[in-house]
Amino acid sequence: MELFWILLFSSVHPLTGGQGVYAPANAQIVHSGEACNVKDDNISERIYTIKEGDTLVLQCIVKGHPRPQVRWTKTAGSASDKFQEKPIFNETLRIESIKRIKGGRYYCKADNGVGVAAIKSIRVDVQYLDVPVLTVHQTISDVRGSYYQEKTVFLRCTVNSNPPARFIWKRGNVLIEQSKDNGVDIYEPLYTQGETKVLKLKNLRPRDFADYTCQVSVRNVCNIEDKSITFRLTNATSPPIIRLSVNDTVVVDPGQDVLLNCEVTAGFPPPTVVWSLYPRSLPLSAQVRGPTLILRAVTLDDAGTYNCTAVNNVGNPARKIVNLVVRTMSNLTFQITPDSNKDSETIQMGRDLKLSCHVDATPQDKVNYTWYKNGAPVFNSESLILLRSDPDMAPGTSSLEIVDMKFRDLATYSCVANFPGSRVPELRVDVNISQNSVSPPLLSVPPGGQVVSVREGGNVELVCLVVDGKPRPPILWSRAEKDLLMPSGTAVMETADGRLRLKNVSRDMMGAYRCQTAPYNGLNIKRRELQVQLNVQFPPILDPVFQDARSRNSQMVTLRCNILRSNPPRLTDIRWFRNGDAIRMPMADLKEMPELKFKLEPTNNGSYECRVSNNAGTSTCTFNVSAQPYNAEFYFDTPNPVRILKGNNYSYNLQWTQKDPEATDRIIGYWINVRKNKQNVLWKQIDLKGKEPEPGVLISHTISDLKIPLSYEVRLSPITTYSTGDFVSRIIQYSEPYTYPRPSDHVCGFENERICGFSQDRSDIFDWTRQNHLTRNPKRSANTGPDTDRSGSKEGYYMYIETSFPRLQGDKARLLSPLFNVSSVRGPKGSGRVPYCVSFYYHMKGKHIGTLNVLLRVRSIASVDSVVWMKSGHQGPEWRKAFFDISPSGPFQIVFEGIRGPSFEGDIAIDDVSITMGKCKQENTVASAVLIGRSHTLPVASRLTFGLSCILLLLYR
Repeated sequence: MELFWILLFSSVHPLTGGQGVYAPANAQIVHSGEACNVKDDNISERIYTIKEGDTLVLQCIVKGHPRPQVRWTKTAGSASDKFQEKPIFNETLRIESIKRIKGGRYYCKADNGVGVAAIKSIRVDVQYLDVPVLTVHQTISDVRGSYYQEKTVFLRCTVNSNPPARFIWKRGNVLIEQSKDNGVDIYEPLYTQGETKVLKLKNLRPRDFADYTCQVSVRNVCNIEDKSITFRLTNATSPPIIRLSVNDTVVVDPGQDVLLNCEVTAGFPPPTVVWSLYPRSLPLSAQVRGPTLILRAVTLDDAGTYNCTAVNNVGNPARKIVNLVVRTMSNLTFQITPDSNKDSETIQMGRDLKLSCHVDATPQDKVNYTWYKNGAPVFNSESLILLRSDPDMAPGTSSLEIVDMKFRDLATYSCVANFPGSRVPELRVDVNISQNSVSPPLLSVPPGGQVVSVREGGNVELVCLVVDGKPRPPILWSRAEKDLLMPSGTAVMETADGRLRLKNVSRDMMGAYRCQTAPYNGLNIKRRELQVQLNVQFPPILDPVFQDARSRNSQMVTLRCNILRSNPPRLTDIRWFRNGDAIRMPMADLKEMPELKFKLEPTNNGSYECRVSNNAGTSTCTFNVSAQPYNAEFYFDTPNPVRILKGNNYSYNLQWTQKDPEATDRIIGYWINVRKNKQNVLWKQIDLKGKEPEPGVLISHTISDLKIPLSYEVRLSPITTYSTGDFVSRIIQYSEPYTYPRPSDHVCGFENERICGFSQDRSDIFDWTRQNHLTRNPKRSANTGPDTDRSGSKEGYYMYIETSFPRLQGDKARLLSPLFNVSSVRGPKGSGRVPYCVSFYYHMKGKHIGTLNVLLRVRSIASVDSVVWMKSGHQGPEWRKAFFDISPSGPFQIVFEGIRGPSFEGDIAIDDVSITMGKCKQENTVASAVLIGRSHTLPVASRLTFGLSCILLLLYR
C-alpha cells in the first residue's frame, strides 16, 4: 500500500518594485492515495493514519518565482523516537516500509528568498500491534488463622501497540469474565495503562491448572489482525535457575579458546538460554550450542561482559554475567627521579634516587614486576626498597628506591614485567645508573628553525632536538594556542627524534607549536620546552571569484578585484587579461585595489581576468562582460498549467520573467523553440517580437497544438537590437491537475473501514456511522433503523444516521463520495457531457423520519451543490432501491445528506451504492424517487458498474 499526501500552495504574491519575484504562499491541502484514516484535530492539522510497513508518500506542491526550494523536516516523534530526521530537499518525500519511530509531525517548508516562507505540516500516526508477551509470577502467603498456605498466580500480558490494545483473557476456549468467577481478578497495574493487563488467580484451585490465552486487538484498525499468546499453567510451573561453569571473571591469553557453560538447574517450562555481549553483538567467531558459548582463538576485540539469560516467562529471567579479560601488555617505560626533597636534577652521592617502571597492561593489577641489579634479583633491604604499586606514580607503576646512594649502588638496573603463568611475552627495560650516564636534557631549535615557512599544500618538518642529557627522552608536540588540536586530531603527538613531519599543510595549521621533553624514559624533572612558529603561505584571496557583468553598449564599465587576504601580504604583480590576451596598460600600483575601466562596445565583450600574485602563487578574479540580456526565468508551477483542446491536443501557458531587463540593451522580443522531448528535430519556432519585459510583471505565451500524451522541450531566449541571449529550457509534460478515481465494476457495500473512499463532510453537524447487526447498540431505539444490511446478512455493513440524543430536529449529516474526474471522457456523439447512473438502496423506517437528500457537487472555480434526489417520511420496514441519471459538467462528488426529523425514531440508512457510466437501465418496478429539475424517464444504461472501491482522494477546500 502507498499513502500519498499532497500539500498545495496555490497563490503567489508579487512584490512591489520587484524583478518578477513571487513568494510562495499557503493555500490548501490535498490528500491523495490510500490511508487507514484521514482526519483533522482540534487545531485543523491533518492527521494521517498508516499501518507500519506500508509506504508513505508526502508531496508538497508549491508555486512561486524564483523556483522555491522545498525542505522536509520531522519533529515530535513518539517517545522512543530519539532522532531528528535529516531535511530532504524535494517536492516528494517517500518513506518505504515505514517504521513506528517515523511517526510524528512532518513539515514542508517552501522558500525562495522572497517574502515569508510557506510552511505546512501533517501528523503521521503509524499504527502497529506486536505479539504480546505473557509472563507468570507466583506468591505464597501463610494464612495462620486457618492453618493453610494460599498460592496466588499472576499472569501478566504486555503488548506494544498503537492505538492502545484491548485485552481478552481465555481459559482454554472459554472467555474469562471477572463478574462470573470469584477466583479471578483482572486489572491494569499502575503506570502501564493500555499496555498491560494482569489476570490474578486467587487461592489456586485444581481447575486453574489450564491453558491461558491473552488475546490483544486494536479493533481491526488499518486491517491489523488480532494477536494472541498461550501459556500452560501446571503444578510444576517454576522460574528458571542457572549456574555458571566458570568464575565471574575469566582472564585468558590471546589465541586461547574459551568455553562458557550456563547450566539450567531448575525451571518449567524448560527455559531458553540466550548468550549476549554488552553493549555489542557476539563475535562472528562465537559458537552457541544450547547453554554453551564457545569462543575460538580469542582476540583483544573479544573482551567484554558476556550475559547468560534463561527465560521461560515464569517469574523474572535468570541472569549470570561473565567478565572476559584478554591479557595484553605494551609500552614499557621508565623514570629516574632524583631526590625530590632537595629539588635535585642530577644524581648525587648520599642522596635518595627512585627508579620507576610502568607498563600498559590488561588487567593492570595482574602484572608482576621483577627488579634486577647487574642481572641479580633485587630484594628489600635497608638501602633498596621495592614498591609493588607506587602511590606517588600512575596506577600500576612499580618503583625501586635507592636510599642514601653509595658508590656500590652505581649499576645497571633492569625492570621486567610479565603475567605469571601466561604465554604473553614479558617486557624488559634496562637503566644504567652512573655519574656519567644521567644528566638533565637540553632542548634546542636549529638556527633558522624558530620560524618555518611553507606553501599551502606542501610538506614541512618542525625540529626540536635534545642536544644534551642522558638518557634522552622523547619529544611531545602540541599547539601553543589553547584548545587547538594537532593535525592528527589529538592533543599531543610523540616523536622519538624530535622531528614533527606535517604533510599537505593548510592555512588553518598555521601558528605556534610547543615541543616538550616527555616525563618518561628519562629524568623525571621539570619539563623543558620551546616553541616553533609555522608560517603557511598562500596566494591572495580575491573577491569576486566570478562575476557576470552586464551593461548596455557604449556605456562605461568598471571592474574591481578586492584583495581580502594574502600571505605574504606583499604583492608581486597585478595584470589584466581579455579573452586570454594581456591588456596593455600602465604598471599597476601594487598598493591599490586593482580596477579596470573601459567603454563597452560589441567588439570588446568577453571574459576579463585580473591576475594577482605574491610569492606563494597567483589568484584570479574573472568577469564575464557582455551586453547580452540576462536569461529569462520560468515561473515555477509544480502542476503544469495544461489546458485540453479539441481533438487529441493540449495547450500550455508558458510564463516567465526577465531578470534585470534594464541592465543591458533594450529587449525587443523572445525566441521560443519547441522540440519533441529527447529528439533533436525542431518542432516549432515562435517569434515573439514586440513583447518587451517590464520589471515585476509575468510574461506569458500559450503554446497550442501539443499532442497528448507527448512531452516537449521548450527553449526560451531574449532578443535585443544587437544580440540574442542564451536560452533556458524546461520540459512540458501532459498532465491533469490531479488523478481522480476512475470507473470500475464494483458496488460499495461499506464492508471495510475505508468505506470505498467516502468521507465525512467537515461542515455538517454530525456524521454517518458504519455498522451491522452485530455492532448495533443494544440500547438503540427498537422502532427505527434496519436489522440487517440490504442483502439480509447480519454480518453485512451499511451506513446510517443515529438520531437519538443529542441530535436535534434539522441537524444534518453529509457523506461525500470520492471526487471523480470527467475531463478526459467524451459523451455520446453530439453531446459534450457523459451521463452517469447513480444507484443505491435506502432504509427509512420510523414515525420521526426526516429527509434523505442526494446532492450532485460539481467542482470548478467554486463547488456547486444541486439536489438531484430526495425522500422524506416513513417508507416502510424494507430496503428500497433508488436510481437516477446525472450529466456533470466537470469533476463531481455524490453527497448523501441525512436530516434529522422531529424526534429519535428517525434513523436513515443507505447501502450498495454504485455509479454506472451511461444512463440508468429501466426497472420492472419504478423506483420511488423525486427528481429535482430532471426528467422522470429512466433510459437504458450501460451494464458497466462504476464502483467506489477505488483509491481514496479527499479534497479539502
